[in-house]
Amino acid sequence: MSKSIYAQIFEMIKQYQTIIIHRHMRPDPDAIGSQAGLAELLKASFPEKKILTAGETVGDLGFLAEMDKVEDADYSEALVIVTDTANTPRISDKRYSLGDALIKIDHHPNDDSYGDIVCVNTEASSCSEIIADFYLSYESQLTLSNEAARLLYAGIIGDTGRFLYPSTTPKTMRIAAALMEYDFVPNEISNQLNTMPRKVAHLSGYVLQNLEISSTGVGKVVLTTDLMNEFGVTDTETAQIVSLPGTIDEVLVWGIFVEQSEGYFRCRLRSKGPVINEVAKRHNGGGHPLASGANAKDLNEVNQILSEFEDLAKDWGK
Repeated sequence: MSKSIYAQIFEMIKQYQTIIIHRHMRPDPDAIGSQAGLAELLKASFPEKKILTAGETVGDLGFLAEMDKVEDADYSEALVIVTDTANTPRISDKRYSLGDALIKIDHHPNDDSYGDIVCVNTEASSCSEIIADFYLSYESQLTLSNEAARLLYAGIIGDTGRFLYPSTTPKTMRIAAALMEYDFVPNEISNQLNTMPRKVAHLSGYVLQNLEISSTGVGKVVLTTDLMNEFGVTDTETAQIVSLPGTIDEVLVWGIFVEQSEGYFRCRLRSKGPVINEVAKRHNGGGHPLASGANAKDLNEVNQILSEFEDLAKDWGK
C-alpha cells in the first residue's frame, strides 16, 4: 500500500474531532473487525476525539463488537471512514454522506471509487490487514489496544478462513503474528467463528446431501424461504455454510442461492480457480476473483449464472 495514502489518511484523522466509521450491510468478521478495530485504535490513540461506529445490528457477531448510537447531529463537521465496502449501495447506514469528508478503506476491486481519499489494496487478505498495516506504519505515533488487536485479528482470520484461503500471504502472517503479541486469546476467536448453532449444522447436512454437481464441476444449492423456515435459519446464518461445497473434490465453482422474502435470490458464489467476480458484476454484484456475491431476480437468472459458470469451468485448465 502506498505510504502516501496512509499519510493522507493520518493527516485527515488528526484534523477532525469527530470520526464516524461505517462498513457494509450484513457484516462478516472482516467488516466488524476492520470497523471496530479501527475505532478502538483511534480511541486509544486520540482519547480526546469522539469515535463512533455506525450500521445495523451485527447479529451473531455481537461477541466481536456492537454498534454505537449515532445521531444525525454527530455528522456535522465529522470525518466519515467506510471500511470493507466496495460500493456505496452496500454501505450500512446511508448517513455516511452527511459528514464533512469521506475516506474509503477496502481490499475489494475498486469498481466504485467513492470518497475524498481512496485507500484500496486488492493484494491484502482483508480490510483488517490494511488497518493493521496502517497502524504498523505509524507505530510510534499510534496506540494499538488489546481490544483493537483482537478485532483486527478476528477480521483477518475471518477473511482468510483461518489462513486457508489463497489471499493469505507472508505479509498476512507477519501482521497476524504482530497482533498475537497482544493480550487476547487467538484460539478463542477461532472457536467462536467456527462454532455454529445446531440448526445451521442441520442445514449443513442438507447442503451436502442436496448439492447438485455438473460434469464440469459446477455446484448448485437453492435454499428457498420455505426450506429456510423449516430449518429455522436466517439468510445471515447461511454465511457459515458457503464454503461446504468446496470440500468436495469434484466441485470447481459453486453457488448457494438463498431466496429472500422479496422473491429474489441472494447468490453466494465461490471458486477454486476460475475467476468469478466478472460474472457477479453482470448480476448486480461483485467481489473477489474467487469469492463473490450477486443477486438474481428469479430462478431463470440463477440458471443464467450457472450457465456462465459452466463456460468458465469448461475453459479452466485449457
